[in-house]
Amino acid sequence: MKNLAAVLAFISISFIANAQVVGTSQVPPKPVEAVEEVLALQEQVYDFGKIPQGKPVTHVFNVENIGKDTLRISNVQASCGCTTPEWERNKAQAPGERTKITVGYNAAAEGPFTKFITISYNGTQSKQITIKGEVWKTPATSAPENAGLKTLTEE
Repeated sequence: MKNLAAVLAFISISFIANAQVVGTSQVPPKPVEAVEEVLALQEQVYDFGKIPQGKPVTHVFNVENIGKDTLRISNVQASCGCTTPEWERNKAQAPGERTKITVGYNAAAEGPFTKFITISYNGTQSKQITIKGEVWKTPATSAPENAGLKTLTEE
């Protein structure tokens, strides 16, 4: 009997809670204001192709302020420590003005790579650029070993 009373109480509470949720009026969400695009990139992906191991490489990404407001790049963050971005810090670009972001990659690890760099600007906005390529292993010596040289010295 106690179990039946507990089950009936639970069902009653469920119906009451559901009725309150269904009966409330929902306020439609406010429309999101469109943010004017300010930062334009000449390219968003750069492919280094095949590069030798141990030889750092760099690429310059051109940035332009295409908006009506000032462009302030607050941070440029790479996805790993092998990628180093450089830019003019604390500089405001007026509308129509151009700047550069130089991205360096330390080609230490052999194999294909894809690295992402996030550009944060004007408070809450961000864009992503990508570098990619393939690092090939460099030979241990500058020229192939001459096996015939050994036979000359053994005699």
